[in-house]
Amino acid sequence: MSRRGFLAGAAGGIALGTMALAGCAAPRAAAGGATTLRFYEQKQEVIAYFDKLLRKFEGEHTGLSVVHDSTAAIAPQFVRGEPADVGCFNDNLELARYISRGVLSDLGDLPSAARVRPDIDTLTNQYAKFEDRTSVLPYSLAAAGVIYNKRIFADHDLPVPTTWDEFVEVCRTLQKADVTPIYATDRDTWTLWQGLFDYSVGSLVDTGSFFTKMKALGTDVGPDSAVSFEKDFAVPMERAKTISTFFNPDHATRAYADGNLAFGKGEAAMYLQGPWALGQIALVDEELEVGTFALPVSNDPADRQARVNIDLGLWIPTASQHPDEAKELVEFLMQPEVIDAYNRDNLAYSPTKDAPPQQDERLAGLQQYVDDAAFYQGAGTFIPTSIPLGNYLQSAIRSGDFTSMLQRLDSDWRRLAGRSATV
Repeated sequence: MSRRGFLAGAAGGIALGTMALAGCAAPRAAAGGATTLRFYEQKQEVIAYFDKLLRKFEGEHTGLSVVHDSTAAIAPQFVRGEPADVGCFNDNLELARYISRGVLSDLGDLPSAARVRPDIDTLTNQYAKFEDRTSVLPYSLAAAGVIYNKRIFADHDLPVPTTWDEFVEVCRTLQKADVTPIYATDRDTWTLWQGLFDYSVGSLVDTGSFFTKMKALGTDVGPDSAVSFEKDFAVPMERAKTISTFFNPDHATRAYADGNLAFGKGEAAMYLQGPWALGQIALVDEELEVGTFALPVSNDPADRQARVNIDLGLWIPTASQHPDEAKELVEFLMQPEVIDAYNRDNLAYSPTKDAPPQQDERLAGLQQYVDDAAFYQGAGTFIPTSIPLGNYLQSAIRSGDFTSMLQRLDSDWRRLAGRSATV
């Protein structure tokens, strides 16, 4: 499964597989006069998990039944005027289209909305906002950083780096010891923008503010504009260029599955991946001692931040035929014992004020960043999929010319802004 779909979605909807537990038919009355809700959730790795929750909800709510819809994309549902009663989806540019059009209900009056941390709730507004509505309730926050092999670090007496210079020194020490510092998988381009690109940018650029200004500039983005890729991302891409020199020699031909296998076998000291990779690594060696740290890209340790995304958010379309019952389902899923268990079991963080810490030791290194809101949404998630960022990164790594890539990004941004203005 592509992490592009998992993290950012696609402007027109990305196929996430053919598996579906139900079709997209409009809600209907169940036998005996019960009300049937349709719950749309497209993360295939947690379909079974949510199915159990839905059966529990049914058991506690006489007269309500829930169809678990895991079909491919949001767009066809809205086009047909038959969106699910409750959606549970990645908060990304695709969902932003529906937020900005005002076709999602205001959930701000729900009791659970008051329990959401404001600093996490603000993240969804970075993509889109409609009037003063709370269109989406954050449900699951995923935090990502540098996964590292604790045994390799200990064998070479290496510290977890807290500054850019320390990170480079760790990589050089590993190279001299004939240990691959970082395993990269360029063949799957999403791994480049999720890791190399986003990690290099995030602690140096306020991504939310940057892209707000870029949207306002539109066709005026360029080398002399208030912000631009060429200007604001210049230092981060110098970092990215240096990091790429520490990749495995065959990085251009390796895919995500290769990376999980190689890292699990201890063939590299570090891996620029998120928590979704940990389960795959454990399948290779469940005893492998790993940890995660936020990539330092400046020489001030206080600048370090973790990459996050709202992995799942709950929403109710304004077209729902059963809005009151849909709110009952949302409130059920937002109960502390439900939402906290989901995030614990799926290596994520609950977005609520009273959420317990993530207990998995592999993620312990990121907990403080989540607690302190020292985090950023990846720059790559703000870039429309019509701009082939991953392919540009492939070329930049091979040529060493990241400046031309940034200039191309500015050009593409202007082109898309001009096209939108004529629609």
